[in-house]
Amino acid sequence: MSPHLKRQQSHRPHHRPHDHAREVGLAALVAATMMLGIFFVGVVRDNLELEHKDVVFGATYSKKYAEFLGLDWRTAYLAMLDDLKVKRLRIPVYWDDVEPEPGVFNFSVVDWQLDEAERRGASVVLAVGRKLPRWPECYSPQWAKGLNESLVRTKILSMIETAVRHFKKRSSIIAWQVENEPFFAFGECPPPDREFLKHEISVVRALDDRPVIITESGELSTWLNAASLTDILGISTYRVVWNRFIGYFYWPITPSVYRRRAESVSSLVDKVIITELQAEPWFGTATTSISPLDDQLKLMNPERLAQNISFARRVGFAEAYLWGVEWWYWLKQNGHPEMWEAGRSMLRSLNGGVQQDAQTKF
Repeated sequence: MSPHLKRQQSHRPHHRPHDHAREVGLAALVAATMMLGIFFVGVVRDNLELEHKDVVFGATYSKKYAEFLGLDWRTAYLAMLDDLKVKRLRIPVYWDDVEPEPGVFNFSVVDWQLDEAERRGASVVLAVGRKLPRWPECYSPQWAKGLNESLVRTKILSMIETAVRHFKKRSSIIAWQVENEPFFAFGECPPPDREFLKHEISVVRALDDRPVIITESGELSTWLNAASLTDILGISTYRVVWNRFIGYFYWPITPSVYRRRAESVSSLVDKVIITELQAEPWFGTATTSISPLDDQLKLMNPERLAQNISFARRVGFAEAYLWGVEWWYWLKQNGHPEMWEAGRSMLRSLNGGVQQDAQTKF
């Protein structure tokens, strides 16, 4: 060995103090990279998965939302039944509509909707309670707004009892939805109250043996609160949403996430369905009246609708109710029939290929 090499070796430290930390850091980086790679492989596999389950697609229809859009709500409703050929409906029984004065009930609007659905062999999930689909979420009559909450709750239970007694003779009703996302603190509503919800459910079950549906946010909930109380769990499924802190964003959730959550509550419920599948833009602080049409159609269009329907089929729950057919009709009335025509084509194709008996109970 040369003297020069000996000098180099003699000055080389036996242990570099930073070697261990560097090795640990490198190992952590490799492990994190591998885990991230496995995650993204899973995401890609989920989103490219070819297996599409048979799903019956229906729609939520809100008279109030149709009116908000300036539509003739009856004409839009009939178009949904006759042109889109929707055979599964979710219809809210808005408290402020059916009890305009204390103890004075008028169910004619919902009766008309049920009559028309029954003429066409369609089935209905009827939603009752104070918190129901569409903003502002809670629909107390004007006369109830000055009452204390305890008395309001007594009135709600009375309204639910009267409504179920009135509608239970209807063969088209396949399930009762009690409240809408009652554990999700959203809208102009009192805080969630599990015990009161249990009272509401008890009123329905005492009067009729058809299944009860409780709904949850598909993305912002574990689903356990609702699953522990209900026969059927309904969840919302949104892909592009708005948040006041970060604006619009795409939910990075894959179909397998929903499937695993369904498996986690399978011992508690008969089944899980999608009661709210995004088929219109999430408007954030804007609405159709002030949101530019081009922006609306960037957020929801035939291509994105097809993606959402494909997503729901890969989730694999037996039923999915589209959210936004009123908006499709509004677009059609304003010279943009693309969403209506795309939805019609998809619904007829998909539901035509699924064996379904609209009047069959869950």
